[in-house]
Amino acid sequence: MKRIALVLLFVTSLAGAQVTQQNQQPLINVSGEGKIMVTPDRADITVGVENVGADANDVKKKNDATVDAVIKYLKSIKLPAEDYQTQRVNLYRNYDYNKKKYSYTASQTITIHLKDLSKYDSMMMGLVDAGVNNIQGVEFKTSKQAQYESEARVKAVAAAKQKAADYAGALNQKIGKAVTVTDNTQTYYPRMMAAMKFNDAESADIPKETLAIGEITVTANVNISFELN
Repeated sequence: MKRIALVLLFVTSLAGAQVTQQNQQPLINVSGEGKIMVTPDRADITVGVENVGADANDVKKKNDATVDAVIKYLKSIKLPAEDYQTQRVNLYRNYDYNKKKYSYTASQTITIHLKDLSKYDSMMMGLVDAGVNNIQGVEFKTSKQAQYESEARVKAVAAAKQKAADYAGALNQKIGKAVTVTDNTQTYYPRMMAAMKFNDAESADIPKETLAIGEITVTANVNISFELN
């Protein structure tokens, strides 16, 4: 009796699986990308102050004094306090095997959110005059990031839909409604690597900084599964 029941259960399950297979809607899975080219109107600039010496306390005090001058300069040009922030503070010991002596390096990096790129040149020269001796790089951004991301998403979906329609047309079929949508977008801000180091004696002779703004790309990537009819 148990054997008969097991056979009936197996036959029922097999029949159910066949019905499910027959009723399964064929799908087409495609990806799409949308790009919006934008002229950036702001930038994140990372600058640093570094001092080296034989005494840890003296080196730290000198570095702190320079950082204080840099922050006072940023305040003097009316840069909002929320637009600059300390990123890293370091104090470490080095050993010179040739001279058999220790030295100490104190450093601090500050990221500045510049919302008016026309002020870049004058601000950078002011920072150098205040004591900045390390420029690590610039990340260009746009104040309308959310708007451009939305536009890029619409373009990505349109691209995916067109791709699906092309494949379906080649199969003499049509696409139906979207079944699944997966956002694969990764936000990326282009970084202009402009690492520079210079000493105080060179500061006065530094030529005026130039900034090639160019364009940044706001991208959206999507994966969509459409029904095939």
